[in-house]
Amino acid sequence: MREKIKYIHELGELFEDVQLANVFPDNKTFPDCTPKGINNEESLQEIRIKYAEQKNLSDFDLRAFVLKNFDLPQGHETSYTSDKTESAQEHIEELWAVLTREPHNEKSSLIPLPNPYIVPGGRFGEIYYWDSYFTMLGLQESGKIEMIQAMVDNFSYLIYKIGHIPNANRTYYIGRSQPPFYALMLKLLSEVKGPKVLSDYLPYMEKEYEFWIDGRRLLKGDTKAVKRVVKMPDGSILNRYWDSHCTPRPEAYKEDLELATHSRQKPEELYRHLRAAAESGWDFSSRWFKNPEAFDSIHTTDIIPVDLNCLLVYLEETIADVYASQKSTVTAKRFKSAAQNRREGIQKYCWNEEKGFYFDYDFVQSSQKECETLAATFPLFFSIATQAQAGKVAKILEEKFLKTGGLLTTLAFTGQQWDAPNGWAPLQWIAYKGLKNYGFDELAQKIKIRWVELNLKVYKETGKMTEKYNVNDENLEAGGGEYPNQDGFGWTNGVLLKMMAE
Repeated sequence: MREKIKYIHELGELFEDVQLANVFPDNKTFPDCTPKGINNEESLQEIRIKYAEQKNLSDFDLRAFVLKNFDLPQGHETSYTSDKTESAQEHIEELWAVLTREPHNEKSSLIPLPNPYIVPGGRFGEIYYWDSYFTMLGLQESGKIEMIQAMVDNFSYLIYKIGHIPNANRTYYIGRSQPPFYALMLKLLSEVKGPKVLSDYLPYMEKEYEFWIDGRRLLKGDTKAVKRVVKMPDGSILNRYWDSHCTPRPEAYKEDLELATHSRQKPEELYRHLRAAAESGWDFSSRWFKNPEAFDSIHTTDIIPVDLNCLLVYLEETIADVYASQKSTVTAKRFKSAAQNRREGIQKYCWNEEKGFYFDYDFVQSSQKECETLAATFPLFFSIATQAQAGKVAKILEEKFLKTGGLLTTLAFTGQQWDAPNGWAPLQWIAYKGLKNYGFDELAQKIKIRWVELNLKVYKETGKMTEKYNVNDENLEAGGGEYPNQDGFGWTNGVLLKMMAE
């Protein structure tokens, strides 16, 4: 009985040969292709057989073979050209339609969704989890509430169908999620449609929560960590990023294999760390490295990230509040207690009083990481920090992170895209709102003005809203990472509209 192949990234030798031969400049292109033929499984099986028969022929052309047997992914590129005489706001309003994807059922790695949605843009032709919250901020300002509703319902569908919200709606992303912003999306929707939204979607919030705490009952004896949960030295439970797979990422296959040749780590351990960093959304940053200069020293699953645990406090508290509103006091108390324990864990393991800043925690080494990052602003955004702690964080942000175009992501210039000199819209928003929560309005305003002005400057020069920006030198483009800077761009659009309306 021949094995069934459902997706291109399961093609074995053919997939590996295409990715390693650079048939396409971007390793994400091939796994996003669609096999030509009516039935996906039969088509892929037939293509694999044809490849085995033809690959050793003297005149065999791998690229020609691929193009003959596969259709290139739709939606990665558009023919849209911006009109630079329009304002940035007008441009973004036009872009919503350009970035909208309708429900589909193509026979590819794309997971079909029941409703329309907004994609980030560029190479990202699918819906991404944490991106979407920041995109929704702009949709709210544009009055596109039904699109927010449609996207929330898509994510709810994914939670129901898969058990969690994957990194994006591609089959090769199913092993991981992304920073859990689902509860914040519901809060955003409830601001328009009323508090009943939160109770209506309570089962989905609980199912997502179960995904993040899966394995908790197995933390006994010497077992410190299972999947995404970690038992801390004092017995409390905090979370880490993880992926259920420990193989090269299909969408970055060649890059992962090459990194493994340089690393002293076992390949399967390295791949897990890479995938876990992809779940964080910060792919990649020296934040996850043992040696800030050495990508191959990545050790993401050893780390308790301060931002992830802040997001889970919010999820626990939101669930608790819904149960309290339903007079289910016992369950409400249980979630409230979990949130309080996590708040205390963040303060105990991630706060550094001497340095006046929040840090990630390496639970394997039982010590804080030394990398200063904007993840430290999440305890302010979620009102977990004390007033005194917020003041110390604000001081460091102003002295070290604030540049002419906004806030640096980290202070390390490593060539990774989630490091200096790059700034990212979601982190500017988290920092801005976090500072406002504690009354640091002047600094918040300074960050907002510099970020908005940089966005507008780049738009005026290029006609584009980009994925990330060089905040250290406004005359240089942002760079680093595994692919070129993308334009579109969902979360940049959302945060810019929201900040300009503040």
